[in-house]
Amino acid sequence: MKTSMSYHMTLFHFLLLGLVLGFTNSIASSHETSHRKLGNVPCPLNINALQKLIRQNSLPFPKQDIATECQYMVQGMRLIRSEYLRTSGLFSLSPDVLDVCWDSYENLVNEFIPGFDIKSTCGLKTSFISQTCMNITTRSDFESLVSAQELQQMKGSCDQSLKNNSVCNSCVERLSTVRASYFKAPNDGNVSDSKGYPFIYAAAFANRFGPIDIGTAKCLFLLDFSSSSTKPKNSNAVMWGIVTGCFHGFVGAVIVLWFLWIWHKKWKRKKNENLAQIEQFSSVELESCGRNSSSLKLSFEEIRKATGNFSRENIIGMGGFGNVYKGILADGSEVALKRFKNCSAVGDQLFAHEVEVISSVRHVNLVALRGYCISTLPREGHQRILACDLMRNGSLYDHLFQPEFKKLSWSIRQKIALGMARGLAYLHHGVQPAIIHRDIKASNVLLDETFEAKLADFGLAKFTPEGQTHVSTRVAGTLGYVAPEYALYGQICKKIDVYSFGVVLLEILSGKKAVIEFTDENRPLLLADWAWSQVKEGRAFDVIDEGMPELGLPEAMERYVLVAVLASHPVAYARPTMDQIVKILENTIPIPSIPDRPLSLLSHTDDAERSSRSFNGLYLQMQPNRPKM
Repeated sequence: MKTSMSYHMTLFHFLLLGLVLGFTNSIASSHETSHRKLGNVPCPLNINALQKLIRQNSLPFPKQDIATECQYMVQGMRLIRSEYLRTSGLFSLSPDVLDVCWDSYENLVNEFIPGFDIKSTCGLKTSFISQTCMNITTRSDFESLVSAQELQQMKGSCDQSLKNNSVCNSCVERLSTVRASYFKAPNDGNVSDSKGYPFIYAAAFANRFGPIDIGTAKCLFLLDFSSSSTKPKNSNAVMWGIVTGCFHGFVGAVIVLWFLWIWHKKWKRKKNENLAQIEQFSSVELESCGRNSSSLKLSFEEIRKATGNFSRENIIGMGGFGNVYKGILADGSEVALKRFKNCSAVGDQLFAHEVEVISSVRHVNLVALRGYCISTLPREGHQRILACDLMRNGSLYDHLFQPEFKKLSWSIRQKIALGMARGLAYLHHGVQPAIIHRDIKASNVLLDETFEAKLADFGLAKFTPEGQTHVSTRVAGTLGYVAPEYALYGQICKKIDVYSFGVVLLEILSGKKAVIEFTDENRPLLLADWAWSQVKEGRAFDVIDEGMPELGLPEAMERYVLVAVLASHPVAYARPTMDQIVKILENTIPIPSIPDRPLSLLSHTDDAERSSRSFNGLYLQMQPNRPKM
């Protein structure tokens, strides 16, 4: 009996051991299968950091239009990749982790937008989070492509808290310049993310706070966080406060609602009056401009579609007025679209003025108006947008002062200078009433495919007193390009454009900027003063850019230098007219003698120092403009 019991116990132990081993092997087999499926490698991206950031700061992921939601997807990927770059120094991922990283990111997205399929909805592929751009795979690859000067400027513009709007704008502007200069490779959205590389790099290394920061996420990745409210620790106290507030508030609610009802009626009546005035202004002023030109009135939806819902990646210029976007119209033509911000009744007048100026002129050396949009929408507000031809060679400023551009030959510089002169001569002498541009500078001279110069940005343009005046006569312009009599006394005449032309011509010839440098006393050393000193000492050829390829005839180059110095003379009467300048550059009339200059406004004498302080004080009141269309 004892033997039988022992036998049965032994058999029971074997059966139990077998069950345990079988269960253990099943679990091991399951884990092995799971690891084989995921490649046995975890995702190196810190997706949890983004998840935490979203939860802590209430990222607005409500149901949006598809374009907006897909923009969130792309920007979220950029933020995660930036954090990975910061910790690893790598832009790209190993192929064996793509699937697991993509699944992890989709799980995060589905936590906030259930059922959202990134691939089918946005047309993105798994390779989007790993494919390289221009063979850049590491931090050192990026830093070897972008110049040391640009990297330093990125650091200077972005190494602060980006919660500050002005700092954010400065940083984004700098990064947009880097993107336009170095990352021009086509970006189809599925293969690489070239246009995002400057922002990914800047968040990782140029900004001290890193990508996982509210200000950085909002500014560089357009993830607009809203401050989450702090929950009270004592819920009973909250409920008691709510009940008490309702009790006390009920008594005054009726009175408040009565006042609100009266206020609403007045506000609605006032709003209707304003809208009526705006629409009346639009229909009368702007439509009359359209009838006087071949421009096309565009709808806001057409422009929204053309710019990809005003995507940041389509921004090609920024300024105080707003942004300039690259767009493709329904007919397939590429245009530059200048979108005015903070539109109001006054803004409508300025907009109508610019439309009127551009519509009233037609010349090969002036940017042509392709269309305009006037619209007032419930959510978008007042929309005022100009559409002009897209200039594929950018601005003269880019070719003169951006290091990644090749230096221009003499023949191209000569063509640009003559084109500018002809465009200005047309404004001054070819139309009635004559038009004074008031903002001639290198960034407002655009270049088409053949390097034909096109004067742009007529926002400050002014008709001569014989015609109708549309803008105020306050001093406006950019340091180094503004004629002394205009900066000091606000005197407006055609000669202020001649002065600005002379400065730009000197920039074309010398490759130096309008303000060469600032002295120890913070005085600007102007290019016009420096060039005058070279000519006065008989060294006109020293003004010519030493690195210019394919020089021209010496007499032709000297002629252009003398014209530039004469046009930028500090005394208005000494400057020739634009018609005369065209003839001099074409070598059809001789160069007039250059009068002596009076005491420089920026000399070191006591009297001149008083003038210099006044001169600089006035400049501080000016509003310099960014490059535009």
